[in-house]
Amino acid sequence: MARLLADRPADSLTIGDMARQLGHSHGAVRNAALTLARRGEADQHGTGQPQFRANAKTAAAARAAVISPPGTHAPRAQAATARTSAPAARKPQQPGPIRRAGGQLYHPRELASLPDVEALNRLRDADVPVLLYGPPGTGKTSLVEAAFPDLITVAGDGDTTVGDLIGEYTQADGGGYTFQYGPLITAMTQGRALLIDDATLISPKVLAALYPAMDGRRQIQVKAHRGETIKAEPGFYVVAGHNPGVHGAVLTEALASRFSVQIQVGTDYDLALALKIDARVVRIARNLARQVDLGEMGWAPQLRELLSYQKTEAVLGTRAALGNLVGIAPLEDRDAVAEAVAKVVGIQQVAPLTLGRQLPPASASAARQPPGSTGSAHRGRSR
Repeated sequence: MARLLADRPADSLTIGDMARQLGHSHGAVRNAALTLARRGEADQHGTGQPQFRANAKTAAAARAAVISPPGTHAPRAQAATARTSAPAARKPQQPGPIRRAGGQLYHPRELASLPDVEALNRLRDADVPVLLYGPPGTGKTSLVEAAFPDLITVAGDGDTTVGDLIGEYTQADGGGYTFQYGPLITAMTQGRALLIDDATLISPKVLAALYPAMDGRRQIQVKAHRGETIKAEPGFYVVAGHNPGVHGAVLTEALASRFSVQIQVGTDYDLALALKIDARVVRIARNLARQVDLGEMGWAPQLRELLSYQKTEAVLGTRAALGNLVGIAPLEDRDAVAEAVAKVVGIQQVAPLTLGRQLPPASASAARQPPGSTGSAHRGRSR
């Protein structure tokens, strides 16, 4: 990729231009181009489809030996051959953490004997839509963000409208009105990945506006904007998230049928241990998750809550973090969670994190002592 740009220093190339010349998939070329731009080894510009151009660092990047990151793929012809023949057995790849756009690290997991980010990119190249489902906080959104650096996200809820997807008229500075394209059209025209998060909270009538872009037509008609027809560029891809059991979440047959691959996502408690989260708290979460599977409980801490516990413990101390873990549980499960915490940690009573009595002025400085000190955070009840 860097060599192609360096050989044509005066040209600005789109992802499609580079994919055709290199013979690789749009997904692989997109990831490589965005990586070069993120490292400052190429310039990215353009108001429509992103374009890339060599800069002063591109030639040096072309000379450097680089190990392909997860998500890069063979040419489409080779990928097609692999999909029509029995794949040879091979050892699953174990890539290291991937830094997401917001700076957070994502630790890939195995999916069909592949790193999950690579599996999603292969599905994207084959234009196979994916639905990820599982409890909130298990890493569905994190996985998609790690797999697709060009991602556009729609956070769905019961108030999401067709205009939120396709676009709507907004008042311009001059007083008139102009049509502002929505995330769906942006993803289609720029050949980008689109995540519909919490898709099953969105009205089925609203989601119906998305379906023509996902089927063989790969286009939509914007009735609100003079009946304009928008066609999807290569690389456009839709992935959705679903939280079963969340109030109002309904997976309709129409929605489920649009996603050929549906992947269950749960918390990797071994990863939680590897991230040095208190082993006792991980054990509590495992036990509660087992009870959820048996139908005895409705809630268990997922990776998001465990990471939050770790941060809270570092700031406020263990007892306060345990109290907060109990307090964030749904009210109907709170007593059972408190009992599980007390049993494993050996504390007689763990109450939700609660404000206590007002501190007298003389005690204010002691209350500000760090969690590791002998201050009030470890002597008395949780505040």
